[in-house]
Amino acid sequence: MDPSITSEAAIGVRNPAKLAPLPHKVVGPEIFSEFSLKDKVAVVTGGDGGLGLEFCIVLAELGAAVYAIDLPAKPSADFEAAAKYCRRLGTSLEYRRADISDSLRATAILEEIANNNDGRVDVLIAAAGILGDEHDVEAYPAESFRKVMDINCGGVFYSAQAAAKIMKRKGIAGSIILIASISGSVTNRDMKWSAYNVSKSAVVQMGRSMACELGQFGIRVNTLSPGHIRTKMTAQTLESDTKMEAFWASLNPLGRIGAIHELRGVIAWLSSEASSFCTGSDIIVSGGHTAW
Repeated sequence: MDPSITSEAAIGVRNPAKLAPLPHKVVGPEIFSEFSLKDKVAVVTGGDGGLGLEFCIVLAELGAAVYAIDLPAKPSADFEAAAKYCRRLGTSLEYRRADISDSLRATAILEEIANNNDGRVDVLIAAAGILGDEHDVEAYPAESFRKVMDINCGGVFYSAQAAAKIMKRKGIAGSIILIASISGSVTNRDMKWSAYNVSKSAVVQMGRSMACELGQFGIRVNTLSPGHIRTKMTAQTLESDTKMEAFWASLNPLGRIGAIHELRGVIAWLSSEASSFCTGSDIIVSGGHTAW
């Protein structure tokens, strides 16, 4: 475990006591330094667009060198714009093509990134996933089910597994964040997404299991479960049914669908030492959807 992360750290209430004998020392807030990822290496699967790309930008803004892994041969125009923005910040955002549902490829690409960065991977966000086709449960095609599970479950596991190996080998008290969904805890009302729901439930249990195994090495594993968020993936459903947005909005106390940027804060917290005592948790950001 990183020896700097202890209950004796001179931050919070301990900081004023530490500074009391130094009345002339210039002081500033400590909270922002807890969120810093300066000199850290972060990897985001599914980072070419949507939630994954937003997470990449957050990590870069916190100072990390960021690598996005996704399937397209070339990154999207949105990604290229984000990469230019990151360079202007003085950080970096690079793209790597890989199918993380292939365990060997997932391991190879994480190892390649680590080898280019003094053996380091400090943060992994496993955000790659698909919704899959909508089918009646009794008629759900086996091939469609396997595809959803291969990506949403297998791909998450293989990338997290590879990151954990690197962190353990290097002695890094890293953070692994698995992107689940409220669909892993509750069922999407009136939607026939049984395979997706099963896969996200598996991700939540995966996070708890990994956290229990890896905690002894200082490696934290948490899951993030967004509610209904407007993304390119959900836009397909919303555009095909004009009443769907109002229906989804009615399912949470805030009465609206979430925006991608509303996950930035929780990603910053989970990725950094600000959440150093949080592991094995499923963080739900749903506008209160699951409170009812």
